[in-house]
Amino acid sequence: MTNKEYESYYVPSQSHWPIVGAVALFMIALGAGHYVTDLSKQQSGWGGYLLLAGIALVIYMLVGWFSDVINESLAGKYSHQMNNSFKQGMSWFIFSEVMFFAAFFGALLYLRVFSVPWLGGAGNNFETGAVLWPDFIAQWPLLTTPDGTTTSAMGWYGLPLINTIILITSSVTAHFAHVALIKNNRKPLKIWLGLTILLGIAFISLQVLEYAHGYSEEMRLFLESGVYGNSFYLLTGFHGMHVTLGCIMLIVMWFRIMKGHFTPNNHFAFKAASWYWHFVDVVWVMLFVFVYIL
Repeated sequence: MTNKEYESYYVPSQSHWPIVGAVALFMIALGAGHYVTDLSKQQSGWGGYLLLAGIALVIYMLVGWFSDVINESLAGKYSHQMNNSFKQGMSWFIFSEVMFFAAFFGALLYLRVFSVPWLGGAGNNFETGAVLWPDFIAQWPLLTTPDGTTTSAMGWYGLPLINTIILITSSVTAHFAHVALIKNNRKPLKIWLGLTILLGIAFISLQVLEYAHGYSEEMRLFLESGVYGNSFYLLTGFHGMHVTLGCIMLIVMWFRIMKGHFTPNNHFAFKAASWYWHFVDVVWVMLFVFVYIL
């Protein structure tokens, strides 16, 4: 058996990017926690600045690290075995995101199925909520806070419905872009991917308008508006962050395509971005059903 029967495997040199990413994520977690606390107390603090610094450091890390990976790929240093490693890494990353949202959906389920009925006296001889919260009504969404502040529920029609249509459509255009890449039709590939990006930006823009409407005097749906406001902004806000990340990934793919990158047989970076985009679309459909409709 000769050495030619073995496939070469590229071993990259030591990199400082992992430690940079770890420091950035720590700054984001710490900054976000303090920022939310300061926001709930309606006071200013250093949490927001640390959060922004962490986000900036993550962007710096992503640009530098992925630039190295792209240059190594274009230099032909990656083999089929390395591509399998990339696929496994992306698969585990998406799985971690699935567990991330599963925890949030689990919290929402616990609130609606267990906590609220228990406070309303389910399974007890007295209404537990009456002890902690006079005039408590066991219903979802909870539109009244213990201090007497009332809010409104965000309906499924209007902007949420439009955003649902937009994201489902974007999954279709992303699929068409992938098909065009497999067939090496570069012009349709650029058009379909560009349209997907525009739809993603439209979704983010409409969600900003939805939040502005929620914070208006008409609705008074704030982050501190009890468990309903908390769960609503937590779920939709984190999803919006993932859509933003997905848009950035697709924009990078579009610029790489404009530079002539990717072939029908070598385009995993595009495929990974497509996987992620379909994932955030599926999560939104679940959000639309369990947060807005039910």
